[in-house]
Amino acid sequence: MAIEAHEIEELIRASFPNASIKVTDMAGDGRHYAAEVIDESFRGLNRVQQQRAVYAALKGKMDGAHGELHALALTTRAPD
Repeated sequence: MAIEAHEIEELIRASFPNASIKVTDMAGDGRHYAAEVIDESFRGLNRVQQQRAVYAALKGKMDGAHGELHALALTTRAPD
């Protein structure tokens, strides 16, 4: 089952309500996305910590071979 870009954004927004979030369907198949998440809460965290926080917000949508979201190229940072 595929997932829509707006669903990914909603999941991320629930954990990062003030973030700037951009989600793009990279392959047009609803399973391969890129996301950019810019949020003040990332300040002082390294890239791995930032990305783990975003993956946690996805609430298992990427888990296992049958996850709704197969791939997510993730860019995270604190605002300039």
